[in-house]
Amino acid sequence: MSADTSLMPIPGPIDPVPVPRRVSSRADGKVALVGLSKEQIRAELEQAGMEPRQAKLRGKQIWHWVYNRGVTNFAQMSDIAKAQQPWLTERFVISRPNVVEAQVSSDGTRKWLLKTHDGHDFEMVFIPDADRGTLCVSSQVGCTLNCRFCHTGTMQLVRNLEPAEIVGQVMLARDALGEWPSQPEGRMLTNIVMMGMGEPLYNFENVRDALKIVMDGDGLGLSRRRITLSTSGVVPMMARAGEEIGVNLAVSLHAVTKEIRDEIVPLNRKYGIEQLLEACAAYPGANNARRITFEYVMLKDKNDSDQHARELVRLIRHYKLPAKVNLIPFNPWAGAAYECSTPERIRAFSNIIFEAGISAPVRTPRGRDIDAACGQLKTAAEKKRRSQSVRGTDENGGWSAAIPEAQTAA
Repeated sequence: MSADTSLMPIPGPIDPVPVPRRVSSRADGKVALVGLSKEQIRAELEQAGMEPRQAKLRGKQIWHWVYNRGVTNFAQMSDIAKAQQPWLTERFVISRPNVVEAQVSSDGTRKWLLKTHDGHDFEMVFIPDADRGTLCVSSQVGCTLNCRFCHTGTMQLVRNLEPAEIVGQVMLARDALGEWPSQPEGRMLTNIVMMGMGEPLYNFENVRDALKIVMDGDGLGLSRRRITLSTSGVVPMMARAGEEIGVNLAVSLHAVTKEIRDEIVPLNRKYGIEQLLEACAAYPGANNARRITFEYVMLKDKNDSDQHARELVRLIRHYKLPAKVNLIPFNPWAGAAYECSTPERIRAFSNIIFEAGISAPVRTPRGRDIDAACGQLKTAAEKKRRSQSVRGTDENGGWSAAIPEAQTAA
């Protein structure tokens, strides 16, 4: 399998600079099938020497077993000849990201620290509610946007996640929740948000290809209406995301003036608020039934005044946006430059927006007892590894046993 040489964003003063970046191949030389489309699986079988007509049939069978049934071993594929299963095992692998650590909060939130095949850590979070269960999926290892309030923004961007690593997060959650075979009704994992580590629109092709697999009715089968992609405002990619992926859009707005947004979301210096809101107004498929969600983190004495709330209402009306506003109490972390707004201030801010006829719910903090904000588990794990290294302890000692059913051998 050829290495990924797609353009890789690396940090620049305001915006990443695209450069070719090679992702290392698997150490065992096998081709990973998770993350491949039906056609790609067929092509890989042919390239390995399988006769074309048989490759087409086997490709469909393997697709069903991998994405609909969730199997991780060719020996479990009962409609593939036993004599052919060893041949497949020698050349291909059905893998998941490796689990480094898994935690469960007192409120039911689950958080996983995962490791790529080439040794990089990233995270995913599952948030259960009474009527839904939402998986927060990462698109990059680290991030390059340097948003001032975001813990992940303090980390160096390592690389884009591959389609296998994005789809693999969904499959790993299905493993942990016992939700195979794939079924449209009665499952806990009902929604996906691309709101984990990284900026999805700086890894557009991989995110698009992964979500197409997630939305395929013959595979994981999640409706595009139950998937939300969150961007900090990569304006040139927004229309393309609407046309080629077509999922719900969330925008990390967080401020309504140039001065404040320039400070807390530096990307605003390249794509300003007006450009961003114009792109929102033009987003394909946006309407009253599919509103654009504006994420707004509440920072004490920074972006939380009544005047800011009224300006947010004015902007939404001016651009005629079908919108809702998610107000997010700031999750503090060591070294953060901000504090969370008081509950009274958040309530007053929300009321102004509600009174204008715009939905403005306050997001209930979840998983705080396990530091479930993006990047916090990764940082804690790195500190633990350093501590264990000093003591001469194996760096992975005991972590993967936290939720053993979520671990699958790669």
